[in-house]
Amino acid sequence: MLQANDNLKLVQKFFECYATGDLETMKSEILAEDVSWIIPGHHPLAGVKKGADEIVAYFATIAKANFKAEVITLSASEDHVVDVHRGWGEYGEHQVDMNWVLTYKIENGRIKEVHNFAADQHAADLFFWNVWGTELKPVPERLKNK
Repeated sequence: MLQANDNLKLVQKFFECYATGDLETMKSEILAEDVSWIIPGHHPLAGVKKGADEIVAYFATIAKANFKAEVITLSASEDHVVDVHRGWGEYGEHQVDMNWVLTYKIENGRIKEVHNFAADQHAADLFFWNVWGTELKPVPERLKNK
């Protein structure tokens, strides 16, 4: 039971850092160095983010859309936490507002792996394309590096 409570506190601290933009504490105290974060969808920011540096850069990027999160519920076990939260953001005329579910694997007191699930993946994809789609290089240029 103590481990589950520690895991809850860790994810709560993650949300505090996210809300205040304290990415340095997130990196140094919350995320495992080799953490992976799976962002679902078919949009420019989707995919697996690997390592604390890449994940912190992802959070710095989505700040462009004024993303906010409000925890609805957290549940924990010995090595996992599940969170349900309302997440919303806006950029110009583009907005997204929905519930998200994240599963966190906790290892050695740090977040080791996260899977992110959107209540409406199509709406999330559309939002991310509208905000970040113009920042991508054309397909031929992106494929040259593969």
